[in-house]
Amino acid sequence: MSETQARQKSATGARNAGPTERLSLLRVIGYGAGDAGNNVAFQFSAMFLLLYYTDVVGLSPAAVGTMFLVIRAWDAVTDLIAGRLVDRVQTRWGKFRPFILFGCLPLLLLNVALFHVPDLPSGLQLVYAYVTYALIGLAYSLVNIPYGALATVMTQAPDQRTRLGAARGVGAVTIIIALGALVGSQLGKVDMQSLFSTLTWWFVPLGVAFYLLTFFTCRETVRRDRERVTLRQTLTVLRVNRPLMLLSLSTLVFLTGYSTVIGIAAYYARDVLGDSSLYLVLNLCSAATLLLIVPLAPRLVRRYGKKFLFGWGAGLTCVGGVGVVLAPGASVALAVAAWVVMNLGMNTLNTLTMSFEADAVEYGQWRTGYRTEGATYAVFSFTRKIGQALAGAALGYLLAFGGYSGTAAVQSDGALTSIRLAAGVVPALCALVAALVMRFYPLSDARFREIVAELAERGARKTPSAGPADEPGPA
Repeated sequence: MSETQARQKSATGARNAGPTERLSLLRVIGYGAGDAGNNVAFQFSAMFLLLYYTDVVGLSPAAVGTMFLVIRAWDAVTDLIAGRLVDRVQTRWGKFRPFILFGCLPLLLLNVALFHVPDLPSGLQLVYAYVTYALIGLAYSLVNIPYGALATVMTQAPDQRTRLGAARGVGAVTIIIALGALVGSQLGKVDMQSLFSTLTWWFVPLGVAFYLLTFFTCRETVRRDRERVTLRQTLTVLRVNRPLMLLSLSTLVFLTGYSTVIGIAAYYARDVLGDSSLYLVLNLCSAATLLLIVPLAPRLVRRYGKKFLFGWGAGLTCVGGVGVVLAPGASVALAVAAWVVMNLGMNTLNTLTMSFEADAVEYGQWRTGYRTEGATYAVFSFTRKIGQALAGAALGYLLAFGGYSGTAAVQSDGALTSIRLAAGVVPALCALVAALVMRFYPLSDARFREIVAELAERGARKTPSAGPADEPGPA
């Protein structure tokens, strides 16, 4: 028995679903749990880190904006390093799950450190923020890149990949609802440092539990022709992968707007709408739109196709964003309605981008013969991180330009205008540009199915004898 066969036998123990068959509900839930684990750290910092730095620690918005730009750009580079590392690893548990197993605890402990800035002179506090933010970015790359790439080897069916993308959305929205309830209702009512400290410690066992569920339920069913891919082969795949390049550019722009909304929501509720408790309402509305998209997305993809839905999602984002900007602060119902429409569009786009990325893996394999899940997802994640970096910088600079003060009881008109622009204009423009880019995306769902069928035919020619080859790859 070869070493590869031994790994397969010891790791699986039972047959898994084939790469084009329907995924079991347990596997879909298990995959979604991984994004719940991711967002225990990522979503918490995305929603509250700017607020924590400006209102609790007392750092200036401009300084925080610069830090977000620098460190998130560094995070994007670590994504590429992590992707290359993942493509060179093969274990008895597969390529991707070991990173999730061994990387989750350091990631969650660094999240604790992130929200425990010591009482030091402001210059040293900023240094501490830079160091801890850079470290958590590295840890997140080593967990999130293999997690995202895992979807590409669980199935090759477009509707099943959409189910996995939707499951990620459910995992994220579960955390969004919990964070909105735990923190949103407490803004301005309790000592925020104590609240953040307590929550981040509780997030450690919770996040580990989510990651372990992913590790034990998800399996790799798409075989690789080669155990490892060289750097030259990886670069060849990326160079000719036009769908990946267009998707990455579109995602970079879209994520700039999407991340801006996440970071500004607490400010919009408290300062524009005049009630901190409305932050919980906004989060629940965002979560509700995602829960609406989750069951509908696979059916809509089968009927209309991903590209068509992407355009509709961008249109809804634009309409809702305009409403968010123009709604008077006293007209809470109108503002919330516009917020719902905008988030319905954004969550549609975000769910679809995950499915688009998985398709780019097969396209690269079809063009070159090399399968590079890690590097492909790393490039995709690289552009997402750059978008988040631009969003963080834009938020800090917009608040600083408008004259925002973390100690002021009432913000100036300039600060309120900046908050409105960040909450509505930025996401609307970004969604519009992202949709224009995706008009040139070359893969229709029908064309993708043809590519998958051709890849299967190539594999059958290489392995004419079925038997053990029907067993899935290492799990």
